[in-house]
Amino acid sequence: MAKTKGETKTFKGRAIVPGEMSAEAVVSHGGFNTLASMQMMSIQRETKCVDQNNPDLYKKILEGKALCLPQTIGSTTGGMFLYCAVKQDKAPACLLFSKEIDSLAAAGAVLSDVWAPESPMPTVDLLGDEFLDYVQDGDTITVHPDGSVDVTR
Repeated sequence: MAKTKGETKTFKGRAIVPGEMSAEAVVSHGGFNTLASMQMMSIQRETKCVDQNNPDLYKKILEGKALCLPQTIGSTTGGMFLYCAVKQDKAPACLLFSKEIDSLAAAGAVLSDVWAPESPMPTVDLLGDEFLDYVQDGDTITVHPDGSVDVTR
């Protein structure tokens, strides 16, 4: 199926942290290891993914991007790394999960919303496999408070 410029497709998920924003997509088809990916954020000028085991994201800037992923994996510190990234203004603009969010990522997203409301990071899960199959790096993502997500290319 050929993709035309300006085409928009909407997906409906569950809003974990409701919000409204637009950002450029960066896509991972594998699990996102928050610790391995963001461990250098406090000393990097731009928050680039340093997880060599994630070829979809390795060396890509995550800050201010719509991070589209199936799920998070790895360390129990993942939620704290998300919160620290939010507090340092180095977090993704939003987290968009094709699958159900895990408890550690949910804790990081919700606590960031509670402890750093000045830096919202909308988080939506259950967007489905079709979402992750469709979205591409560089697409424009618009998140709505009801958990719907528009993908425009």
